[in-house]
Amino acid sequence: MLAGDPDAYRALVERESRSVIGLCTAILGNAEDGQDVAQDAFVQAYRSLPGYRGDGTFGAWIGRIAKRMAISRAVERQRRLEEPAGPELRASDGRTNPEGQIVRLEHSEQIRKAVDSLPADQRDVVAMRFYQDMSIEKIAVATGTPAGTVKSRLHRGLARLRDQGDLRSLS
Repeated sequence: MLAGDPDAYRALVERESRSVIGLCTAILGNAEDGQDVAQDAFVQAYRSLPGYRGDGTFGAWIGRIAKRMAISRAVERQRRLEEPAGPELRASDGRTNPEGQIVRLEHSEQIRKAVDSLPADQRDVVAMRFYQDMSIEKIAVATGTPAGTVKSRLHRGLARLRDQGDLRSLS
């Protein structure tokens, strides 16, 4: 497999595709997006085969790649939804309020950066909970982690975000 044998890799893809697509679909909440990201993850994994150490199963390795890619897609999709399409914030007299737009965009960027700075396990859970509005149970299924662990990671991640002084001023 590490030599890049396409037939051996095809067999691995066939064996793991159902679980990878399920994981991506659970994170993204959409079967079509889940299939797209899963396909991209398998392509990325194939390109990264030389770096595969083999110290875990191929399924776990491709699962980690797919999970990161699905979360990235979900975060990007949320960012596009949050970006104003035009001058939608208005001052009290009905005119557009460009200052309000700038402040809103700066705040959302600060929050994204703060979430991105969290440890990976906390970042993933916080992103799925708030960017994707996933329940604790759905996050547990998507990550293969017990619900209690998901709650703990969410709590620790949110506490860490609250402790960041630059975010306190955004309230």
